[in-house]
Amino acid sequence: MSTGLERFSINQMTVKQLSLPELVDNCLELGVPGVGLWREPVRAYGVEAAAKLVRDAGLTVTTLCRGGFLTAIDPVERAEALGDNHAAIDEAAALGTDTLVLVSGGLPAGSKDLRGARERIADALAVLGPYAAERGVRLAIEPLHPMYAADRCVVSTLAQALDLAERFPADQVGVTVDTYHIWWDDTAPEQIARAGTGGRIHTFQLADWTTPLPEGVLNGRGQIGDGSIDMREWKRYVEAAGYTGAIEVELFNDELWARDGREVLAETADRFVAHVIQ
Repeated sequence: MSTGLERFSINQMTVKQLSLPELVDNCLELGVPGVGLWREPVRAYGVEAAAKLVRDAGLTVTTLCRGGFLTAIDPVERAEALGDNHAAIDEAAALGTDTLVLVSGGLPAGSKDLRGARERIADALAVLGPYAAERGVRLAIEPLHPMYAADRCVVSTLAQALDLAERFPADQVGVTVDTYHIWWDDTAPEQIARAGTGGRIHTFQLADWTTPLPEGVLNGRGQIGDGSIDMREWKRYVEAAGYTGAIEVELFNDELWARDGREVLAETADRFVAHVIQ
């Protein structure tokens, strides 16, 4: 009998107060089949140990977050960024996920050149894409809301992400469709269809838009059903574009992090069924 959770994946950051073993145990208890992992806690636990833990539990690692930050001008910084992304690809392969999410990076200090920053992302993808494909990993460019363009991600729309991704084979580079970042964009449904035609929707993530945004805005991703986004509508868009994969809930939220992690995970699973599936 269906529980409604068959495609549900919980991003580790949503319940970052849980240790990795606690996350795995609670996923098994609640019937959550997938997890999206983050590099920092995985590295702290040990990549190989984390891979074994998740694999032995029978959980699917839907994504690894994150690679990217590829906009530096300084040659040393660029070399360091490429090295870190090569390591991220290796970690994704070790964890058994086929998708590494990329947050592309903001403007370098003192720069106002958005186009130049995006071209440097393309230059990096030309190096990283083949390396990833050889290891069975796809790079998923995530456009972030324009409020992050200066300091975090110069790729703000799905159109911009696809303009980059389409320079490379789809098994190397695609996109992340995240409701939090694109719900405001009237052209996003058309771009989702474009991405689907090219086989470039590599992951679908959910978070709600709630106001007022917190200071710093980073941790403002609202619990499903608490905000302004029609989750079923966006699910229809990606499914019409041919996406049948996992649906991952990724929340950065101080109020959620202050609560009991198991309670938040159970609530998120319930909200997923109520606001996405039913």
